[in-house]
Amino acid sequence: MTKQILRAQIRAAKRQHSSTQLAAFSKNLCNKILNMPIYQSAHTLLLYSPLTDEADVSPIINDAYGNGKTVLLPKVVGDDLELHIYKGVDTLERGAFGILEPRGEVFLDYDQVEVAIVPGMAFDKAGHRLGRGKGFYDRLLPRLTQAHKIGVCFPFQYLDEIPCEEHDVVMDEVISSSINDEIC
Repeated sequence: MTKQILRAQIRAAKRQHSSTQLAAFSKNLCNKILNMPIYQSAHTLLLYSPLTDEADVSPIINDAYGNGKTVLLPKVVGDDLELHIYKGVDTLERGAFGILEPRGEVFLDYDQVEVAIVPGMAFDKAGHRLGRGKGFYDRLLPRLTQAHKIGVCFPFQYLDEIPCEEHDVVMDEVISSSINDEIC
């Protein structure tokens, strides 16, 4: 199966779930991460502002920021993601692709990132990630040499195997809510 076909299948699967179901999946996977020792001990984390069809990690952003951790959010600058320090929800503005992006200071000390929570179209059991096809995270993740990379996804995005290439960065682990976690 090609990456393009798999992306189309995942988009179709997302449309088969209500926003309430997706929110329940997001809540459950956030709770899993919030209880992970690696998250609890981390001081500097990379998160993301979710698109409407991505796992909503806002509770993790709020928890980390509220507990004095350094929260980094990406900002699209040309063909790359630039990391900025998150300074609260009122410092976000709509940027590329309609994503809320930070206006805070640029963060360049990539070796200080301890945990990177990464979205994707799909992940597999070996930790491979399928992105949206623009390569933003493919260019960013190799710079985060010290970070524990956690892919997050809905249960229907967690597959046995996905197509991958040599340049694809493998996640250290993938966290998803299981179908059995569904509250709705």
